[in-house]
Amino acid sequence: MARKYSDSSDDERSRYRRRERRSDSRHGDDNDKDGGRIGEQEGRDREEKREREVRERRSSRVSSDEEGELVERERDERERERNIDRRDRVKEYNQSSDEGDYRERRDRHERERNRRHENVHIRGEAEDRSRDLQWKSERERDRIDEDRRRRHRNRDDGENGRRKEKDEVRGDGERGKLVEDSKPVKTTIGEGNLNADASNLGRSGGVYIPPFKLARMMKEIQDKSSVEYQRLTWDALRKSINGLVNKVNATNIKNIIPELFSENLIRGRGLFCRSCMKSQMASPGFTDVFALVAVVNTKFPEVGELLLRRIVLQLKRAYKRNDKPQLLAAVKFIAHLVNQQVAHEIIALELLAVLLENPTDDSVEVAVGFVTECGSILQDVSPKGLDGAFERFRGILHEGEIDKRVQFLIEGLFAIRKAKFQGYPAVRPELDLVEQEDQLTHEISLQENIDPEISLDIFKPDPNFLENEKRYEELRKNILGEESEDEEGSDADSGDEDEDEDEDEEEEEEEDDDDEQQMQIKDETETNLVNLRRTIYLTIMSSVDFEEAGHKLLKIKLEPGQEMELCIMLLECCSQERTYLRYYGLLGQRFCMINKVYQENFEKCFVQQYSMIHRLETNKLRNVAKFFAHLLGTDALPWHVLAYIRLTEEDTTSSSRIFIKILFQVIEEAYSGITSISTFIMF
Repeated sequence: MARKYSDSSDDERSRYRRRERRSDSRHGDDNDKDGGRIGEQEGRDREEKREREVRERRSSRVSSDEEGELVERERDERERERNIDRRDRVKEYNQSSDEGDYRERRDRHERERNRRHENVHIRGEAEDRSRDLQWKSERERDRIDEDRRRRHRNRDDGENGRRKEKDEVRGDGERGKLVEDSKPVKTTIGEGNLNADASNLGRSGGVYIPPFKLARMMKEIQDKSSVEYQRLTWDALRKSINGLVNKVNATNIKNIIPELFSENLIRGRGLFCRSCMKSQMASPGFTDVFALVAVVNTKFPEVGELLLRRIVLQLKRAYKRNDKPQLLAAVKFIAHLVNQQVAHEIIALELLAVLLENPTDDSVEVAVGFVTECGSILQDVSPKGLDGAFERFRGILHEGEIDKRVQFLIEGLFAIRKAKFQGYPAVRPELDLVEQEDQLTHEISLQENIDPEISLDIFKPDPNFLENEKRYEELRKNILGEESEDEEGSDADSGDEDEDEDEDEEEEEEEDDDDEQQMQIKDETETNLVNLRRTIYLTIMSSVDFEEAGHKLLKIKLEPGQEMELCIMLLECCSQERTYLRYYGLLGQRFCMINKVYQENFEKCFVQQYSMIHRLETNKLRNVAKFFAHLLGTDALPWHVLAYIRLTEEDTTSSSRIFIKILFQVIEEAYSGITSISTFIMF
């Protein structure tokens, strides 16, 4: 019994030790799986060893004393195992603490590295900002230096003139005092300050003087060759030229040119050039209106040359300063001067070579705009030069180093060239005012040193003022012909007629009739046409059925030629509906049956709509096709209108093919059929 008890106690102890080891292994740290596996292997070895000893003890049937020794040995082994487990836990704790320290060090290193990166980025941004500020300050410094040099030049140029002017003013003042002493005093306070006002006039005209006061001041001055009178005429010339240049447009340019020649353009050529450049810079979209420069150039070539030199100088300065708006304006002005043949085409080719030598987004964009403006004339005058420019554009496009937007601009330019610059003529018909044989062309290179002659914009007294004015007056009469003399003669005749009291009444009535015929007012605002369209629209939309609409529309009094407006409005109302209404087809059929004029107008509408069918939306296209299908199917519209349609791949588009498909489908389904269609087409 003792042996049996001892054997059972040994089994219980071994099971208890196994459970204890399993619980210890479960509560071990997951981060040290390798160490846990090694401990489990050692435990298995020890367990096998103890089981082997137990089997040996059973086989050898040891005595109870030996069994006690075994119990003590097992107790020692358990203590040893506990010590080993305790060391393992201490080791695991040390390892976990080392891993925590490693994580902290790693996080600290990452924070330091991120901080260094942020410092480098902030330092780079600060360097970029400082570089931009330095570049802006250098540009500002260059501009200030240029302004200072220009002021010094103007001061040096006008210094001698001012000395002479002061001497002459002093002499004129002394003479004026002698004259005033000899005259009775009848001047008011405003009249006594005339000389003071004239002396206050500076480079830009000084204080504002009303026109009536300026005219009175000019009349008061007796000496027409004095400096005061010359200054007043200079101020009046400047205001007149500015006013004429600012109000010129395509419709009144033929009236502005005679008024412009009435001013002394030789004396005010600097003012004229400056005014043209300022007006064009303010509105580059109306650059072609300055075709008056071409007209002035035929009579005064030095004015055209001066303007061209100043524009080229402005272009070079804008290109150097990277001033894109000013560069675009100057390039557009040069393009239109080339179109008017005031400037030679060599300057256009030089400009393209400069812009495309080192291509950037802005330079390529400017070059595309320049070729668009003057490509039509370059195609006729210098086709090889234009081909070279387009080859350069193609190379830039293949390189692909520029922005997508600029690449699209180049592709659009190639499309314009393929269409032979349709829509971009060199000169509009209303601005083609100079014959090619009369035009004088100036050759200026971008490499030349250009003198803008700024001194021409500043007033300088002329010792031969009266003689030069008389010469220009004779020149003006030669340019304008005898118009001025005829006007003076007509004014004198009208004055005599007013003074003469013995004229016949019949002549007066005839003159009144002629005046009434000449004073016919023509409305260019198309107000009556807009009212007619409104009336037609309201009548169509407010009618219950097509018979009522036709009855009301026939009551509208239409002038000859306005029948087309009714057809257009009917077709427009039909296309605006969400779905096709047979109401419009019946109404159009009724008008075609009533009068052949409406039938011809609907034929014209068919041709116009088919030519512009690609502009219509799908719903509008379907409504228009069904409308014309109704007219064709009911024989209201002759079938020979289909001769305009050409069924080839080149002559049709997707929209036109859809239009034709809907047209014939509706005719086949609703009106006639395949047999009738073939009969109509054959006959």
